[in-house]
Amino acid sequence: MMRPAYVQRMARYNRWQNESLYNAADRLSDEERRLDRGAFFKSIHATLSHLLWADSQWMARFENQERPPGGIKESVSLWPDWDDMKAKRAAMDERILNWSRGVNDEFLGGEIAWFSGSAQRDVVKPASEIMMHFFNHQTHHRGQVHAMLTQAGAKPGDTDLWLMPE
Repeated sequence: MMRPAYVQRMARYNRWQNESLYNAADRLSDEERRLDRGAFFKSIHATLSHLLWADSQWMARFENQERPPGGIKESVSLWPDWDDMKAKRAAMDERILNWSRGVNDEFLGGEIAWFSGSAQRDVVKPASEIMMHFFNHQTHHRGQVHAMLTQAGAKPGDTDLWLMPE
């Protein structure tokens, strides 16, 4: 069974990796961050915007709050200003980290229910499965951004979990 320590460690990893990517992306011009690089969401900026949107959707579900408006299509353009998106990302990472400290075995052994806009139906899944999805989704899109940043000549830091500072 998944344990709360896993969720807390992955929340820390999420913040560490986002700081690395945003620091590397800061070295690029706005034009370079918005350049279509052939990724699913096209650009560095759009992919990071989608990831911030997705995290806000999941956190609203986890905290039983109203989900922010918009869907996947709109997710790429919700934060047109780079500095605003960076600030929102930092705040989201702190929110995820703070929330993770309250995750317990009871939560992880339960279920999460929501209406999926992308599937257009109600969904009920084990919380531990959704935690895996939550963190895997982040890693997936950060991997895309890492590749685009590397292609652009802005090298992010290490990504190995075991290298994360304590």
